[in-house]
Amino acid sequence: RLFAHWEAVASTHRVSLPRDMAGPIVQMTRHNQAREPVPYVTLSQHEKSEEAAYEERRYPAGKWACVTKGEPMYEQSISMSFMKLMRYICKENSVGCYLGMTVPVLNEIHLTKEGTELEREVVTAYYLPGEFQQNPPVPMDPEVRITERAPLRVITRVFYGMTTEETILREIALFWELLGSTDTVLRETYIVAAYENPSIPQRRNEIWFICRA
Repeated sequence: RLFAHWEAVASTHRVSLPRDMAGPIVQMTRHNQAREPVPYVTLSQHEKSEEAAYEERRYPAGKWACVTKGEPMYEQSISMSFMKLMRYICKENSVGCYLGMTVPVLNEIHLTKEGTELEREVVTAYYLPGEFQQNPPVPMDPEVRITERAPLRVITRVFYGMTTEETILREIALFWELLGSTDTVLRETYIVAAYENPSIPQRRNEIWFICRA
């Protein structure tokens, strides 16, 4: 029943769910409550109303497992990448055991020069739990690569629901309206942070604007 439920979710993202995802899905579901937050420091908070709340944060350098995909649709890219990451987290790693889930999972996106659509290539990244930061387990899948990401300063805003190219572009436009004209953040690269699994309809996400170094 659990597999059928996830199969239905995958179909809304226009991807098919391979049978070998049954094991990782069961493991992820079993450990759903124990999710380690990615560490960060809040630098400032801005609240005009709940709708117009955003905050500035600093994330330290750290090791992430990343997959890059460039499927025709954004949802396909993130779904296929996350399935690879799930297999790595659940068993397909050099220690052969469940590593533990961290949140959020990051999806790094790029806008076209005109800013009207997303580039096809998306990087999906999973932060390695604290106990594996010094010595990350090696992925079995060559498409999963471990990278050390530099410290990051971001301005973040929450939104809820499914993440599609359309909703992401809308959230970016809304956030720009809220911030007004500023050259302190990048205009071509953004991050969509996902806090809940794709089967939750009104799931929590954030759009991150990346501060210039």
